[in-house]
Amino acid sequence: MSSLKRFFKDTIIYGIAAVLPRAINIFLVKLHTSTLDAEKYAVNTDYYVYAAYLNALLTFGMETAFFRFFSKEKEKGKVVSTSFISLLISTLIFFFLALFFNDEIAVFFGFKNPLFFKLLVYTITLDTLVVVPFAYLRVTNKPLKFTAIKLINIGVFTILNVFFLWFVPYAIKNGISLPEAIVNYYNNYPKVIHIFVAGTVASLSTFILLFPSIFKFKFEFDITLFKRMFKYSFPIMIGSLAFVTNENLDKLLLGDILGEKQMGIYAACYKLGVFMTLYIMAFRLGAEPFFFNNADKKNAKETYSKVLTWFTIFGSFFMLIVVVFIDLFAQILLGKPEYFTALSIVPIILLANLFLGIYNNLSIWYKLTDKTKYGMYFSIVGAFITIIFNLIMIPKIGFMASAWATLIAFGTMMVLSYFVGKKHYPVNYKLKKIAYYLVFSIVFEWISFTLFRGQYWFSIVTILLFFGLIYYNEKEEIKQILKR
Repeated sequence: MSSLKRFFKDTIIYGIAAVLPRAINIFLVKLHTSTLDAEKYAVNTDYYVYAAYLNALLTFGMETAFFRFFSKEKEKGKVVSTSFISLLISTLIFFFLALFFNDEIAVFFGFKNPLFFKLLVYTITLDTLVVVPFAYLRVTNKPLKFTAIKLINIGVFTILNVFFLWFVPYAIKNGISLPEAIVNYYNNYPKVIHIFVAGTVASLSTFILLFPSIFKFKFEFDITLFKRMFKYSFPIMIGSLAFVTNENLDKLLLGDILGEKQMGIYAACYKLGVFMTLYIMAFRLGAEPFFFNNADKKNAKETYSKVLTWFTIFGSFFMLIVVVFIDLFAQILLGKPEYFTALSIVPIILLANLFLGIYNNLSIWYKLTDKTKYGMYFSIVGAFITIIFNLIMIPKIGFMASAWATLIAFGTMMVLSYFVGKKHYPVNYKLKKIAYYLVFSIVFEWISFTLFRGQYWFSIVTILLFFGLIYYNEKEEIKQILKR
């Protein structure tokens, strides 16, 4: 099996692990928005924004460092154990300090209920402790086991959401008998907390499933190796924190400047842009270990170029599908009409996320050359753009400012990475072909969104036309990949 074909196969399997859980999560948006008003939905958004920051801080880039050092070190067992022990120690320190100062930190973060932050601490701790076991499954080509555990996680989360946000209130309303403890729990806590509890229990189930595999590692901490790994990972951590700022600070600023209701509406519509995020995540899960494992092959750069081209083709196609059926997706996923007022951000967010995916592909140059500081620089530039643009423009054009800030930030990072990467690790990317599909997709989306919105006959014709362009231009390449 060719390396490229193996990559696509693994990416499809990882895609199930990434897309299906997030897709289910997207469908839960309607349950959340129908259960919570916009202000309460904003609390849910705040919770996961802070979760993203803590995740970036506690993992401190060790996952990427793990892939890099596992691919080049002879004593791979030391890479596994050193990575896990370093995360274990730092996470336990965070866990005990966070619980000791729980009330004070909860107030600082703006949580009205200290229990919200306590649940966040439990969830983040459990999620961090499974980073290395999950990475080990990926680097040793065990996508099926990886996917199965991910699906169990989202299954637990979904069942608990549906049970407490739909079945319990339905049972109470219709006189269906339930255990008194469940009824009291439901009545004594705000509805949004049931979402957080579901997340904690789901993370616990994942930890339990992966717990036996932890003892397969030889517990050996190599301080010299750790120093090298930390030197590599620290810029990635800073870059990750800046990236979280690019992706999430807009929501916090919208809440402060325009109010919780507007932020909740924006955050709900932003979820429609997650379709592209799902695609990027599925791609990254397969791409990161693939890029490192194939770095020493003669045709590595040619392969990287093909991967980026096909990533852009599929990404442009998915982006088009979401935009031409945007009102249909909104009806299915958002439910309440009050959330539809921000649908105009979706095409912008989709393109921004596609730029982010291209940036992730381009970023392989600084990961392979151990120049991760450049990733930090690019992310900081993006964060600076996000902060300044939002602060200046939100009072003038509202939530549209946040969408445009995201696009400009990720677009700038993409361009910077390409031009700087040409000097350090030149790859002959097919820029004309990439631009061709991007431009056609954007033009088709603009025509559909502004002139034929809601006319699904035109949506279908547009999709078929774009698909025809892909097949006409790439049929020989498609045949070659399928034959390998």
